[in-house]
Parts: sequence; C-alpha cells; structure tokens
Amino acid sequence: MINYKNAKFIKSVSDVSIKPHELARELVFVGRSNVGKSTLINSLVGTSLAKTSSKPGKTTLLNYFDIDHTFYLVDAPGYGYAASGVHLDEIFSTLMNAYFDNNKDLKCAFLLIDSRRGVGPMDKELLEYFSYYDIPYYLLFTKADKITQKEKAACLKSIPETEDKERYLFTSSLDPKSINELRKLIEYILK
Repeated sequence: MINYKNAKFIKSVSDVSIKPHELARELVFVGRSNVGKSTLINSLVGTSLAKTSSKPGKTTLLNYFDIDHTFYLVDAPGYGYAASGVHLDEIFSTLMNAYFDNNKDLKCAFLLIDSRRGVGPMDKELLEYFSYYDIPYYLLFTKADKITQKEKAACLKSIPETEDKERYLFTSSLDPKSINELRKLIEYILK
C-alpha cells in the first residue's frame, strides 16, 4: 500500500532529458490552467506539496514529486491561457510533445477537467493525441463539490463518443472519499 504522506518534491525541469530517473514509473497530471492540478496533488498527499495560485499559468515546467519511493507524480504546465506575452500553449506543446514521445516510464496520463466546464475543444485535442499515440489515460473531473448530479451527467455527455466513457472519476479536494477513490485508482494502475 502506498503511503501518500511520504511525498516530496524532487525537481522541476524544462527539458525531459534532465528528468529524474531513480523511479521507473510516472503518472502525469495535465489539464487547462487553473483546473486545480496543484490543489488535487496536495489533497492526494495530504500536505501543501505543490504550489497553488489563484492566477492561472503559474506552472511552466514539469514538476516531479516522489510518492513513497514508488512512482513520480508529474505536475505538467497548463494550457489555454496566455498573459504578459507568455503563451503557455506554446510552452505546453513543445514540452509535452517531448515528454510524451517514447516515454517508457509513463504509466498513465490523468487529464483534469473542470467539472463546471466539461470537456472542451482543447481537452478533446489532447484526448485525440492520447488515442493516436496509445497513451493510457483517465479523466479526472475536478471541483465536483460545486456541481449537481444533473451537471455531472452533462459533464459525462461532453466526453467524445470516440472515447472510453468508463475511464473517469469525479474528484474534489473537499471530499475525502473521492481522494481515496483516486488513490485506489492509482494503485490499480501501478499493479
């Protein structure tokens, strides 16, 4: 059983050639800017490990966290945001293409979707990318505490018909049950 409290930041990289190699398994959290990646990571490990911000676009590097010496949890830059002349989509595209290209350590990509928005056009592009390159993935609908059952159903309808509609989980940093479900899902993936 993985001890999620035994987690530490290892390093941030702008080039995958200098990523850490001590652990041979990686799970990546990817999604739009301000979708709640850092908040979900902090809820998963039970501490303020990842830096959070109310302003989108703060993560511009791949951040590697060692989770109980079992796997790296990788916090990826967000997409869909540009400010002060910095186009995060360009950073995201370049960095993530290099990250996903022939990454034998990657066990699963978790695509985080704000449950209040559903799957948007940029998310759909990423799903197509995962399918095309045969990258295993799950959808994590974040901020699920802020929506009704009817809105959850609408969220699920936003998943493209071409995708596996069973590969999702609703999460909320305020709901310990959903965090435990995510932990179980991670352990299942790593078996």
